[in-house]
Amino acid sequence: MSLSRILPTLLLTAIAAAAGLAQPVGAPVLPVGELKPGQKGEVWTVFKGSQPEPFAVQVTGIVQNALGPGKDLILCELTDPRVQNMGAVAGMSGSPLYIDGKIVGVLSYQIQRFETVRYAGFTPISDMLEVSALPTPLTPPGVPLPIPVKGARDGRSTLANSAQPEMRALAPVFSVSGLTPSVAALLEPQLQSLGVSFTSLGGNASGSTGAGPEIPAPVALKPGDVVAAALAVGDISIAATGTVSHVDGQRVLAFGHPMLSLGATELPMTAAEVVTILPSQFNSIKVSNTGPVIGAFSQDRLSGVYGELGRQPHLVPVDIELPARLNRKALHFSVVRQEQILPVIAATGIAQAVTGSNESGLTNGFRLTTTVEFPGEAPLQFTQVYPGPQGFNQGINEFVGNLQQWLFNPYERTFPEHIRFAVEETPDVPIGYVDNLQLSRAETAPGSEITVSLNWHGFQQTGVAETIAIAVPAEWAGKNLEVVLATGPMLDELTGRPKAVPVTRLRNFDEYLNALRARRATDGLYLAVVERTKLFSDQQTLTPEMPGSLERIARGADEVRYQRREAATPLWETRLIAGRLFNAQVRRPLTVTD
Repeated sequence: MSLSRILPTLLLTAIAAAAGLAQPVGAPVLPVGELKPGQKGEVWTVFKGSQPEPFAVQVTGIVQNALGPGKDLILCELTDPRVQNMGAVAGMSGSPLYIDGKIVGVLSYQIQRFETVRYAGFTPISDMLEVSALPTPLTPPGVPLPIPVKGARDGRSTLANSAQPEMRALAPVFSVSGLTPSVAALLEPQLQSLGVSFTSLGGNASGSTGAGPEIPAPVALKPGDVVAAALAVGDISIAATGTVSHVDGQRVLAFGHPMLSLGATELPMTAAEVVTILPSQFNSIKVSNTGPVIGAFSQDRLSGVYGELGRQPHLVPVDIELPARLNRKALHFSVVRQEQILPVIAATGIAQAVTGSNESGLTNGFRLTTTVEFPGEAPLQFTQVYPGPQGFNQGINEFVGNLQQWLFNPYERTFPEHIRFAVEETPDVPIGYVDNLQLSRAETAPGSEITVSLNWHGFQQTGVAETIAIAVPAEWAGKNLEVVLATGPMLDELTGRPKAVPVTRLRNFDEYLNALRARRATDGLYLAVVERTKLFSDQQTLTPEMPGSLERIARGADEVRYQRREAATPLWETRLIAGRLFNAQVRRPLTVTD
């Protein structure tokens, strides 16, 4: 790069540092149609700390309709030697571009990787101002995230030849704090499947367990300031750093491109400071500490995100209570109200709670009780036993899936008021093995009693013998019966209760919650007497051996609601050995004579 091109940039930077030069206040808008190739401009962003600095660019031209009909992209060469070294940086998104004292656009797109001369794309400020004019929803809609198509990126096909020009948004990189690297690795595939990129190198100066000084909430923001949009805040923080593009009183525009394309949404706006920039030929990023919540973003659109200072975002509080003997007694954080993101972050908080310490507690196993509190409803609660932290980590996908099913229902746009987890350690490894199951007799008469002898043992423990008495009522006579010993999920499946709640057969949210509550526990064993039969189902009501004439009338009226299937009807059951995990199903025939 020639000295004649470097000197103006160095002079601009030196003047700014010495005189506290600031970008124009209340700068008028320069229309894209008035731009000319070769015009010099300055972009304001934070390189370190919280004070914006300018760097020089030169207009190359306008790429018309690059982002859609009527959505142009301003193409500029990054002439500043500092930025030529690193290119457009993730975290510079939204940095305002000024030409002749007027604002024209914001830095938003990386044009090509590994190029010899650095360029960047800028979203016209007029497109961003459209976002601030959209109505703010009173309640977040909770629209599920679009799942990225394999082989595509940012809505554009991946080019077969990486040497060809490639334009892509400066995808926000969410920095994670409050998690150990191993726990953050558990989070990565879950969030990446939702299109969320993140790095575990980041800090949080506002969490209740965070180290370092708190970042004071600014009285006001100005264009060029650093700001962050968060998915979680508190002891666990997940936030993407960007740059303020435009401020009108309390109204703030930032980033210049979509965060997660959520549309109308509710994301915490937080203060932030830049620790440093990590330059890379592939993807340079800002390493940041996020601070306290200072407002809320309510729009996540093609041309940027919009929010307001001083507005409290609606979040879901998550509390994790741990055994009292541990030094860390609880974790507290809040997560965005989004059906796919919320379960992932909540599950990661559990993983951090049970593994993210120097202590050796919980290595034998632990019992996790989850309580979900919906407004106006009795709390949902379920308990799961895990054979140590590794058992939870291996089953984290199933845990996330269960939470997603609890939170994502097709009946009401509702979110929990609170999610609570309670962790209790087990005295030994909570695994059990069935050695033998015997009936006192396989044929009996009504009014008699049979006994079931069960032999089992725990992990590295001696055997245990149990005897269970079952009274045989008269109505069992002449039926095709079995005595079944199985886990709760196995018995659910055997008796016609599917693992996934059949939402098409339910009428409202209350029925959905009741179907979730009806599931059997996952720990321990169930001993049951079942009858092999044909079940006719109406929503969650099961009727054995429905007369064929009535069945045909009902199914003719609504074939989705009314179903017929082969299953087992439980006539009697009891739960045994709670707190132990088994993988067993034993079935014995039982005949009751007339």
